[in-house]
Amino acid sequence: MIGWRSMACVVALAAAGAPAQTPVSGDAATTLNDRLQGDITPTHDPVIIREGNTYHVYSTGLGDGPDRIIAHRTSRDLVHWQKAPTPLAALPDWATRAIPGASNAWAPDISYVGGRYRLYYSVSTFGSNRSAIGLLTSPTLDPGKPGYGWRDEGPVVMSDRPDDFNAIDPNFVAGRDGRHWLALGSFWSGLKLFALDPEVGKLLKAGEAPISIARRPAPAGAPAPVEAPFIINHGGWYWLIASYDYCCKGNASTYYTVIGRSRLVTGPYLGKDGSSMMQGGGTILLRADLPEKQRFRGPGHAGYLRDADGTDYVVYHAYDRENKGAPTLRIARLRWAADGWPVAE
Repeated sequence: MIGWRSMACVVALAAAGAPAQTPVSGDAATTLNDRLQGDITPTHDPVIIREGNTYHVYSTGLGDGPDRIIAHRTSRDLVHWQKAPTPLAALPDWATRAIPGASNAWAPDISYVGGRYRLYYSVSTFGSNRSAIGLLTSPTLDPGKPGYGWRDEGPVVMSDRPDDFNAIDPNFVAGRDGRHWLALGSFWSGLKLFALDPEVGKLLKAGEAPISIARRPAPAGAPAPVEAPFIINHGGWYWLIASYDYCCKGNASTYYTVIGRSRLVTGPYLGKDGSSMMQGGGTILLRADLPEKQRFRGPGHAGYLRDADGTDYVVYHAYDRENKGAPTLRIARLRWAADGWPVAE
């Protein structure tokens, strides 16, 4: 089974309203993940961004209610999370026509470009590459600010049965040379990169073949589980994060997260050991809890935040064995080791 996301129930709790600040670890044995509370479940395929004093997490729409299309949570301190208004209460008409049977939006991506926030999102159905990526824009993320409102910019890229890729799991990338890109992909022949028009955030050249940046070779007819690209620009390198193996199976999920780096946004992306992500290589960034603990399984679909004070974080979901395998928000500080490679707290 390929290119899917899970469904789950929603639980909401209130959050604190203190000014945003970098979390302090306090006890050396206590991580940010140990302290997360509030509305953190169910969270699948999260991305994170900060506007002013508020952190925003957007994720796949799950369950019932107003956030079943795209879920939205906010926090002032990265610890206490509360539900916030969804940017998309119903799928646009173009999406329901293009993808019959689609009921929610998957794996959003959020960025700030040219004075507006761009929220890319996926529309698909279980196990199919008849998929589309759409775009919403707004001048602010805060419903209380003047001008707030998400504008449907329509489809960006689509895939269908003849294509060798799946147009889900988008990630916007701004190159150091000013060029803009959209990374995407799930299973099929792997992760792809499309050039974007910087002015409008749509494909620069309609119909242009994408650039391959990661894949997992497999025998003909066998699944090749790789998805959820996210590209970071750090230290003169581009860093490609990807998820390997299977999500969406609760406690049985085998998802884990790898990373590779390249001097060029187009690759090749290599792990610390020189292994190529075009051959299923890379370096492990996130994996399940050790066997002696075995609580959070299948960590993956990672996003990234460089905070205002320069602190780096990786946001992702994992399945909580102590909560019936519910997909749960996880946030870890990302430290850069002496060898230049990132280590998740």
